Amino acid sequence: MSSPAVRDGDPPNEESAPSGAARAPGGDTAAIIAVGAVATCLIALIAALVAGGAVTARVIPGLPDAGPVTRWGLPVATTVRDVAAALTIGLLLLALFLLPLRKGALGPQALGYLRAAAWPALAWAGAAGAVLVFQLSDVSGLPPGQVVGDQLTSYAVSVGQGIGLTVVILLTCAAALLCRTTETAAGAFGPFLLACAALVPPALTGHSASAGSHELAITGLALHILAVSAWVGGLTAVTFHGLRSAPQDAPVAAERFSRMALWAYIGVGVGGVASAVSRLYSATDLFTTPYGLLIAAKAVLFAALGAAGWLHRRRTVPRIAELGGRRLFARLAGVEIAVMSATMGIAAALSRTAPPPEEGTTDPAQAILGFAMPPPISLETLLTLWRPDLFFIGAVVLLGGGYAAGVARLRRRGDPWPWSRTVFWAAGLLVMAAVLLSGVATYSMVLFSVHMVQHMVLSMLVPILLVLGAPVTLALRALRPARRRGDRGPREWLTAFVNSRFSRVATHPAVAAPLFVLSPYALYFSPLFPALMNDHSGHLFMNVHFLVTGFLYYWIIVGVDPGPRKLPYLLRLVLLLAAMGVHAFFGITIMMQSSPLGMEYYGQFEVPWIDGQSADQYTGGGIAWAVGEIPTALVTLAMLRQWARDEERTERRRERHSRRDGSDDADMDAYNAYLAELDRRSRGQS
Repeated sequence: MSSPAVRDGDPPNEESAPSGAARAPGGDTAAIIAVGAVATCLIALIAALVAGGAVTARVIPGLPDAGPVTRWGLPVATTVRDVAAALTIGLLLLALFLLPLRKGALGPQALGYLRAAAWPALAWAGAAGAVLVFQLSDVSGLPPGQVVGDQLTSYAVSVGQGIGLTVVILLTCAAALLCRTTETAAGAFGPFLLACAALVPPALTGHSASAGSHELAITGLALHILAVSAWVGGLTAVTFHGLRSAPQDAPVAAERFSRMALWAYIGVGVGGVASAVSRLYSATDLFTTPYGLLIAAKAVLFAALGAAGWLHRRRTVPRIAELGGRRLFARLAGVEIAVMSATMGIAAALSRTAPPPEEGTTDPAQAILGFAMPPPISLETLLTLWRPDLFFIGAVVLLGGGYAAGVARLRRRGDPWPWSRTVFWAAGLLVMAAVLLSGVATYSMVLFSVHMVQHMVLSMLVPILLVLGAPVTLALRALRPARRRGDRGPREWLTAFVNSRFSRVATHPAVAAPLFVLSPYALYFSPLFPALMNDHSGHLFMNVHFLVTGFLYYWIIVGVDPGPRKLPYLLRLVLLLAAMGVHAFFGITIMMQSSPLGMEYYGQFEVPWIDGQSADQYTGGGIAWAVGEIPTALVTLAMLRQWARDEERTERRRERHSRRDGSDDADMDAYNAYLAELDRRSRGQS
């Protein structure tokens, strides 16, 4: 007897299990876990708010006070927002990655979880709206009822924190809509990516946005939030699925989540340490300030969660197919979810607790740059003034480690991999680290000329080296196929992405080439440049944009990876020469400017050891004009070599085809015979 269909919007339950399947510990256990988690979260939130002084601050007569509703309502709304975000991410992870697909499509259970994710997404949007109201009430010192109206609208579109929450509301509403309308596995990526993007704005506008070390604070908090949401939400969704599904369905999701949870745990730890280091200015702050004590409490709970996760992986996951094992999993998962809930309550209270003030005097430029004005530029300072940018440190480590693991797997199988590709990839990562983490990154924030060096290297040299490393080819050869027929693992998802409509559009010459050659004009000759330079996330976006647009452009010029289309080599040469000409003109245009670019940013601080911003900008324009020669020569040599090899392969294929057909290319042979006959006659006449 076939199982009944899952109703639209309802997650699967025990009635949707196959006939004769053993009933799992059902809704009663799930309800107990849910009630315990909510109670634990509220208790931890109240205790942390009181311990941190967020709700016990003395009201000074004569100063505006928002009142107790805002003091309690803001952290409660923040907690609801964070919990709803975790549940949304967890359900989407379960539907898209943790449950096996059926012939590449979502099964009934996965589709039910996708539909169910719309409800916590809407709760997320509602809680973000409540946080918006309470934040304005807290900032203005007015009760919540008095800020609803024009003040709230102005705050939502003109202040950083208000804009961030407005973006969260829009993204989560869009994700909820897509959850209700999407039918395919590829389409489910839409709400998942929107939900992940909605986690980022709080990291850009909270305490970390004003921290001294922007590179550590903002990226660390963003990583921490993403990893926590995936970890907490994933465990909650898998636990619910294990309690309500048939016994044979639970082990797959639990095993996959167990592997993912390890990476989430590492992400939570790295992000949390980076965020704490950027907000605590001495080791004693961890034990002598309310902010530090709350961080210490989170660290203790984090260690306990690590121990619980280890028990899950070693003891319960291998036994989850058994009924007794599932009950043990439910008990341990319930305890782990309760501890996670307490951690989220403390995190919400931490956002309302003032961090310790920075000691000593602050350089006026430090508030803008995130670090003190560096000394005069020299070779020594370029090599020694390294900046710990967590985003690019993580990118280099993951890209390098993943590539090395892929090569090692091929070697263990006895499959060859060209050493030249490994050298190109390693060189690309080393150069990227040199311009994004060394003194070049430090001076790029104060000198336009060094910024232009960084721009040119990131867009015109690093992408060439990475493209020649053939990362997609390596991944397709090294990744194992999915264990289940019709399911999608990393290899299948990568193949689907390479052949997707998005890839066909992004790698089309009419898209990739204009993005590469025209976006610098739109960036530098508009107010966008100083606006992005003034914000760490904007500066991060610029560097990622340089890398991505350069990678796409050179991928269609000298790429060896499989793609949606293969351009003729003559067209590649035309695109290369045209792009280099436009880039050279870009540098000349900068040199011809009568006033410095981006003075809304550079005019905020003074660099005492340069002749002026105009002279430095002229140098930067000259660099943009001259640097293009080196990558052009490198790409031309690589393309000519590929062209020659392609012609050789074509000729070998033609010869094999001729030998296989036995025709030996009759037309060519007839033409050669005709020429030989003409030669014989001419000799006979002579």
